[in-house]
Amino acid sequence: MKTDFQLQHDVLAELVWEPSVNAARIGVEVKDGVVTLAGHVDHYSEKKNAVRAAQRVSGVVALAIEIEVRLPGPSQRDDADISRAAATVLSLMAKLPKDQITVMVEGGWITLSGNVEWEYQRVMAEECVHHLMGVCGLSNHLTLEPKQPMHTVIGGIEAALQRRALMGTHGVKVEIHGAADITLSGYVHSWAEREQARHAAWSTPGVRVVVDKIKVLL
Repeated sequence: MKTDFQLQHDVLAELVWEPSVNAARIGVEVKDGVVTLAGHVDHYSEKKNAVRAAQRVSGVVALAIEIEVRLPGPSQRDDADISRAAATVLSLMAKLPKDQITVMVEGGWITLSGNVEWEYQRVMAEECVHHLMGVCGLSNHLTLEPKQPMHTVIGGIEAALQRRALMGTHGVKVEIHGAADITLSGYVHSWAEREQARHAAWSTPGVRVVVDKIKVLL
């Protein structure tokens, strides 16, 4: 098990290793495995990449994000420009449903709403617009309306977890509630394994909601 000092060192090293992040502007504090990232960045995409870098480090139990986006002068745009750019990018994506995603921008903060069928489409929509110039934050309120029947969902998720070697001694337990809600519980040994379990659940046809109660063993 890593000490807080070791974990802080590893997170800082990962931030330095990530070329899309200016690590000199980000401070890292660790207490009982909980990592706090603080500081400021020039773009929202840089903030997201800093968070992803920290998540890759083994031993991270949880993250607290206190990074502020401070857009430099040339990157500032009015909300109408950002909204038009976001709508254009989304319309060009062949795998996203047409006329089902609404974009609202206020103070540089994008809010996506509407319905999609798959989790990958919800993630794709966010990935398409978070890097746009002038964006300082994003809320993804897209909801899933799956068309796949749920009777094979649990078996499909468990098979995916086994392929990823996540069903060990403690393992991950999969439960279904209601029409399309999945709860994951149990234990894994790293944040990365936890994310793999979540990805396996979200990638299964028919899943609408994933409740993550998985604990990371130190």
